[in-house]
Amino acid sequence: MRVISHASTHVGRRDNNEDAFCADDAAGLYVVADGMGGYEGGEVASRTAVDTLRKYFARMTPDGGLGLEDATDDHALARGRMDLALRIAHREICRKKVGLLAQMGSTVASVVLQQGHALISHVGDSRVYRMRGGILEAMTRDHSLYAEMEAAGRMSLPPRHQCSFQHVITRALGVPGDSRPDLRIERAQIGDVFVIASDGLTDVLEDEQLAGWVLIEPAETLTERLVEAALGAGAHDNITVVVARVVG
Repeated sequence: MRVISHASTHVGRRDNNEDAFCADDAAGLYVVADGMGGYEGGEVASRTAVDTLRKYFARMTPDGGLGLEDATDDHALARGRMDLALRIAHREICRKKVGLLAQMGSTVASVVLQQGHALISHVGDSRVYRMRGGILEAMTRDHSLYAEMEAAGRMSLPPRHQCSFQHVITRALGVPGDSRPDLRIERAQIGDVFVIASDGLTDVLEDEQLAGWVLIEPAETLTERLVEAALGAGAHDNITVVVARVVG
């Protein structure tokens, strides 16, 4: 399986960029992390999350992979390895939480494309989408107060971008409480396009708009155009997007 990826990040209308990303075609690893915590904490937390995953893939698995070729027991080996990688990232962020960095944490969303499969994981409200056959599908559900209330059937909720608690997340790495990732494994197909984005993009672009850009924009300029579209739609937050295409 061959994958070609592109990535873009922009500070938005903030003073600093607290997002970090990885787009490693050789390892099949694609990650977006969105840090939080004030001072320089956000940058430290998101970079720690991404760097930890990179090092895990490079050093902690014997073959550089997660074992997705082994479908025994619903890919338990691959799921366990990815869960361990994210727990190590959580631990590393916690270890650095001293002084002015004491309040930091990070969301993370990732796709591992190996052995004809896609292992999708996330903690927080950074998202993964998949475009297949012209249809864009959200592959993650935000770990946020808004998403939980929506899932519980609260029909009176205002649109997310108008809601005062839209950015209240219920899971993140490096913070007290729940840091467990959601994991899912799907067969990958030639032509699949995976979009991984921080909420700086998804806060201002609806899924239909995102789908339109993925359908019409050439691969080599898609991430730049998505960032430009988000800025044009009034994005204030940092914007990061990674696009990975399965081409053969």
